[in-house]
Amino acid sequence: MNILDLPNEILFIIFQKLNMIDVFYSCIKVNRRFNRLVLDSFFLRDLNMTTINDINSLYDQTSSTDPKVLSRICEKILPRIYDQTYKLTLNEYSAKYMFLASNYSKLYSLSLINFQKEILHQYLTDNLILRDLLTNQITHLNIDIKNTTENRFKIGPEIFPKILSLCKNLTVLNFCDMFPERNLVVSLADFSWNHCIPSTLIKLRIQLSTLADCLHLLDGPFVCLSTLIITVTFTFHTTEYKNPTAKDYDDLIVPLLRRMINLEELKLYLSVDRSYSNYIDGIQLYDQFLIYMTQLKNFTFYIKTEISFMDDIKFELQSNEEIQHSFIGRGYPLVASYVNSNPFALDGACYIYSLPYDFEYFKVDNSFQGGAFHKVRQLTMVKRIPFTDRLFQLISQDFPFLEILHVCNCWPQEGN
Repeated sequence: MNILDLPNEILFIIFQKLNMIDVFYSCIKVNRRFNRLVLDSFFLRDLNMTTINDINSLYDQTSSTDPKVLSRICEKILPRIYDQTYKLTLNEYSAKYMFLASNYSKLYSLSLINFQKEILHQYLTDNLILRDLLTNQITHLNIDIKNTTENRFKIGPEIFPKILSLCKNLTVLNFCDMFPERNLVVSLADFSWNHCIPSTLIKLRIQLSTLADCLHLLDGPFVCLSTLIITVTFTFHTTEYKNPTAKDYDDLIVPLLRRMINLEELKLYLSVDRSYSNYIDGIQLYDQFLIYMTQLKNFTFYIKTEISFMDDIKFELQSNEEIQHSFIGRGYPLVASYVNSNPFALDGACYIYSLPYDFEYFKVDNSFQGGAFHKVRQLTMVKRIPFTDRLFQLISQDFPFLEILHVCNCWPQEGN
């Protein structure tokens, strides 16, 4: 069958799967029918002018696009379509051409991905077209900064406040939390909000360095903020990874959450180590901070509590039935849990999470009972007792879209 024999609906789907730069260069002027499909207003509403197709190209992207191709697209095609584009995705390579070409009069959503920090800062400072768009039009903005050898894990606060000051109409911002695998965090240390104007932001997603940065963020000019999603990489120290201890959770995380009294949506992903306390359950979550969030409409969470008994001091940990009962009658969504408490061991672990599961990463041990995890792309298997064949069978069934699997196991597998 010749491609020209395919119906328009199939061709349209094919074009949507292809790189837009290639579509513009190869399909325009093939015939009138292709022209009409490629330049269809619905097709052009969300314009992705990057060459990123997978995770590997995200991190090691060297554009293979001929500069003449992009130049021709910007010169011959963009003037015909710029007023039909509502959402635009660019990388630092395509931005050199796209911000020289046209006035995007209907653009409201902009994604800048895989930018070097210095180049992005230069665009925000010197590019008049970008500055005008951010000041007068853009309401939804996604920022992704690539890792570099000199600045592999942390970036300073220069770009974030500059965006807030430029964007007069911004309501939704994702700053450095588009790709969890980046491991690139934002530090707000030594930054002052003194001269920042009140922000129009309603929803903010950001990857921060420490819990201290979270507290500093809440002192910012976010008078309209109703949804805040924060990924925190460290607790105190930015030179090593560590899970929050019981002291970190009680003294930093809980007070931080208590301050968010006007939140309407909260997503919480925590792994907490404790020595002299019980598993975190529905009663604790409610009494410690949820009772103060009177505007909260959506609470999505995954919380793992790991108990390590110290100084021969032991006490009875909650059973899974008791964990489940703690969520009854307090307005929680459907909650799943499983507990690994070995009476002969010196520790235990409890996993609680809201359903349907809404994160891209998950951790399991041998006590995992299964479920539906269609959003999970990265899974970590941790040892508490040797892994069984049944666990691997559950994983193959319950994580259909898994891309990355980490196995942490010092025990031989049981069974065949």
